[in-house]
Amino acid sequence: MEEVTGFLISFFPTGVIETQSAHECLKPQRVHFQSRNFHNILHWQPGRACTSNSSIYFVQYKTYGQRQWKNKEDCWGILEFFCDLTNETSDIQEPYYGRVRTTSAGIHSGWTMTQRFTPWWETKIDPPVMNITQVNGSLLVILHAPNLPYRDKKGKSVSVENYYELVYRVFIINNSLEKEQKVYEGAGRVVEIGALAPHSVYCVVAEMYQPMLDRRSQRSEERCVELP
Repeated sequence: MEEVTGFLISFFPTGVIETQSAHECLKPQRVHFQSRNFHNILHWQPGRACTSNSSIYFVQYKTYGQRQWKNKEDCWGILEFFCDLTNETSDIQEPYYGRVRTTSAGIHSGWTMTQRFTPWWETKIDPPVMNITQVNGSLLVILHAPNLPYRDKKGKSVSVENYYELVYRVFIINNSLEKEQKVYEGAGRVVEIGALAPHSVYCVVAEMYQPMLDRRSQRSEERCVELP
């Protein structure tokens, strides 16, 4: 350090500056959760300038309010840009955080943390699955809500209906008229669609609505049936 015309100027070894630069460019970017049917996956992108194949990643998580971070053992020193934290975030109304750091060529980045993540609020629910049967010129539609990655005490799969009030919406499309009509909206999962023209092709689609969140799922794929 030396003084020049009243100013103090500090000199740092070039290696220190290079190490600090590498430290910053290694830091993972865009660390966030993606959640579908409560499968909660942490995603990230490599540092903005360091894309070496030798970079490995370390993941930690915690519940909001906790001081101590926990290591995710299956994602400790991995090459991938994602980590499944479904089991670690299974209390779906609790808020969580995840964070990631990088190591490359002996240099460690700092941690990059997610925003607060609450599965119940943020997960995206798939559309219902439909089974369609022809019954005396009518269509009987049976709807199934998606299963979740959890099981009850008896070991059975848990449905999304266990966590949300759901409203099912069913639409029918007459292909000859190219006209769509909503034929049902309600909580029931068995819907009979009658008053259909014979020798016609009808397609059925369905979606779910979550009133408490004012959110709807994507629509299911069309299922088409030709009536005799």
